[in-house]
Order: sequence, then C-alpha cells, then structure tokens
Amino acid sequence: MSEQAIRPGSTAPKPAGIPSARAQSLRLPLMLGGVAVVALVAGGMWLFGGRYIETDDAYVDAAHVALSTDVSGLVAQVYVTDNEHVTQGQPLFALRQGTFAANIAAAQAQLAQAAQDVAVQKRAYAQAVAEIGAQNAEIAKDKADLARYASVVAKGGVTREVYQDAQFALTADQAKLEALNSAAAADLARLQGNPGIAPQDIPAWQAAKAALDNALIAQKNSVVTAPYSGTVSNVEALQPGMFLQAGQAAFGLVSDQDVFITAQPKESQLTYVRPGDEVEITVDAYPGESWKGEVESIAPNSGAEFSILPAQNSSGNWVKVVHRVPVRIKILSGPTGLMLRAGLSVEVSIDTHHHRALSDLF
Repeated sequence: MSEQAIRPGSTAPKPAGIPSARAQSLRLPLMLGGVAVVALVAGGMWLFGGRYIETDDAYVDAAHVALSTDVSGLVAQVYVTDNEHVTQGQPLFALRQGTFAANIAAAQAQLAQAAQDVAVQKRAYAQAVAEIGAQNAEIAKDKADLARYASVVAKGGVTREVYQDAQFALTADQAKLEALNSAAAADLARLQGNPGIAPQDIPAWQAAKAALDNALIAQKNSVVTAPYSGTVSNVEALQPGMFLQAGQAAFGLVSDQDVFITAQPKESQLTYVRPGDEVEITVDAYPGESWKGEVESIAPNSGAEFSILPAQNSSGNWVKVVHRVPVRIKILSGPTGLMLRAGLSVEVSIDTHHHRALSDLF
C-alpha cells in the first residue's frame, strides 16, 4: 500500500466528520437560541390567543312542529305536497265535515230549545201568579161567607152543616193557595228570581251556547293551517281516507323565519363568552361561504341535565367528564340564495374580545 508523502511544514488534514473548533463554540448558543425562539413563539401565541372560541359541535336549528289537530276524523283532503313552501295561515289539510256539521246543527237545536224553555217557564210563572190572584179572591169570598154564616148560625139563619161546609171550603182554598205559591216559587227559581230575565242569563242556555261554541271550534280545527311560514316535510305520511286521531302527528313544518345556530362548546370554553359576542359561522354544505351572527343566549344547564339518564354522583363512583353547554346563536347576515336547512353541520368562531395577560400564568 502506497501513502502520499507529507511535505515538511504542512499540516496534516483533519479526519472527516470532526467539527471545527468554531462550530463547536456555536453549537450551545444555537441550541439555547432555538429553544428561546420556540419558547417566545409559543408564549406569544398563548399571550395573543384565547380571544376566539371555536367549535365544530354545532348545527343549524329552526322552529319546527309536528302538525296535528285536537279533533278526530277521516282526512278529506291534503292541500300541500312534500317539501312545499307554505305561508302563515295557509290551509294544509282538512278532515271530513259531515260529522262536524251535524254536531253544529245539534248544538243549535239545543240552544233554540233552551231559549224556548225559558219562554215556557216565564209563561208558567205568569199563569201561576194569575192563579194565585184568583185563589186569593176565592179565599176572600170564603172568609166573607164564613163571617156571614157565623153571625146567623146561632139564630137559626143557616144550619150548622152549612156553616161547617164554609169552614172546610176556606181551609181547602187556603191549602190550594199554599200549593200555588210553592209552584210559583219553583217557577221563579228557574228564572233565577227574575221574571223578566233574558235567556242568555239562564244556565241551561249558557250550557247550550258553550256546546255550540265547542262544535264551531271543532269544525274550525278540522281544517289545519300553517302556524307560521316554512316548509312542510313528510307529507306523504298523510293520505286522504286515513283516520286521524286527536293529537296524532300528521306531518312536519320547519320555519323559514326562526332559524338559528345551536352550538355546544365545552364548559371550559365558556369562561369569557357572553350574549352579544360576535360569531363567524361556516357551513359544511357551503365551502368558502360564511355568515355573521351573535350569541343570543347561553343555556343555564348542560345538555346532560335533561337527558333520559342524567349523570348522578350519589353512588360515590363519580367520573368527571367535560360537559357541553348549548349556546343559541342568532344569524345576522350572510350570503343570499343559500338556504340554511335545519340539521346542517356548521363551525362557529366566537369573538370573546378577551386578551390574556402574563399575570394569568401566576
């Protein structure tokens, strides 16, 4: 093996991979400087962060109702189709009207009968008063006859038998008068103590009027109208000829006016969130688009409080978990022509306007 001769006075080359003295002197400062830069960047991000609260546990929400009616009957006609937009007060479906019309006619007849009964009671009372007057006159005649017979019976002007018959007649007529007074009092009681009372003040008439009102209300409720504007859904579940029970859901209606965002951030994110905070909303269905909103309200409870099986710690085996609190966000503005459908997934960023300070570290 041959080796290259080293000239006198020359320096032997350093082995490859061994750093120079200068590189060794810069290694420690560079390492410490890198750590310092990372620490400063992390500290700056922490110090200037914390203002925005973001969560993707949010969705579009809207007022919705399962339409039903408080009366039962066969469905006569459905006026709308699935996913059709409707306005407030627009008829949606109707039940058959035959039964409701018959109930109204029966209630009207009962009301007329109640008014007629009042008139009959008034005539009965008037007749009773007239009979009492006639009976009083008969009693007055009996008393006069008895007094005349009493003055002559001792002298033999009349027989004792005639005198006694006059006494019996007076007693009988007085008993009849008492019966007539009792009957008149009963007739007057039916008139609420007022011979000139109006039919509208009689309980029987009022009950008949209430029955008629109920029949009219039932007929009105047999035609279901939209309580607010929106879009109907699952209309095909209701078909003409079906028997709809009172309170049974027919199909759904989702409002197009009362639309909002329901977000459920973690409880640890709500420290500085307040009603009125600005919110930026992005919807998964519309990439690149955003809406503006504000925090309208914050629920007083976590979502688990009203669950079917709420968390309980009475058994002693409590496991702490991070709860989520519903936050209602009002939509203020956004792109036109894009429909926010209930249930769409969204992401929200809430501007709390909170700024961290170094004192928060200590």
